[in-house]
Amino acid sequence: MTWKHFIDILRWEMASGAVGSSITRLIVAAILGGLIGLEREFKHRAAGLRTNMFICFGAAMFTLLSERLAGVPSDAARIAAQIIPGIGFIGAGSILHTRGLTTGLTTAATLFVVASVGMAAGGGLYLTAIFATGLVLIALFSLGHLEETFNLKVLLSSYEVTGANLEEIGNEVNRILETQHRMMQNVLTGNTGQHFRVQFDVAGCNRDQKRLFQLMKASSILSGVTSLGRVDPE
Repeated sequence: MTWKHFIDILRWEMASGAVGSSITRLIVAAILGGLIGLEREFKHRAAGLRTNMFICFGAAMFTLLSERLAGVPSDAARIAAQIIPGIGFIGAGSILHTRGLTTGLTTAATLFVVASVGMAAGGGLYLTAIFATGLVLIALFSLGHLEETFNLKVLLSSYEVTGANLEEIGNEVNRILETQHRMMQNVLTGNTGQHFRVQFDVAGCNRDQKRLFQLMKASSILSGVTSLGRVDPE
């Protein structure tokens, strides 16, 4: 193939309008996937901006290729359908189960939906893709806060307490947790030379976490109590 022949092919594709349509679909997919990825990035998820953008872009690309390269319509549907098990494999890799706590379910579900948004954009269904993206963003930003507000979700929160004696700290924290029927998880200890530090996680709804923090602050044995924030299990 000569350069002249290659240039003629490019000119023919540009004149046909197919290239412009394809580029528009890919750009829309990248933007919509990036918007969802930004929310994941703000929450410091492993699957953040680039991952969601690439998955959405890739799903749109495969959908386009299916439409352009397939000989008959049934072939196009069969090729595009292979995106679903591929994304399922990636999503399964983001789910972890450690110490009785399953993490990554929201991330896996988000990746699955992002792929569908990319397929919609790749198929030229712009309104559908935009609507789905808006709905996903509303769910990610709002539903989590509603679950916390109405104490519907069990949260894993991290705390740091300090005191003069490590054994006394442990006994006091366990005494407080016993009243709430909770247990310390992922316990870390340290000695600064002036006092002992203990970091630990506790599972409980938003109401339970606030009550626990108040009880530890009121303790005369614990010289310092700090809430280190949520350890989000998504």
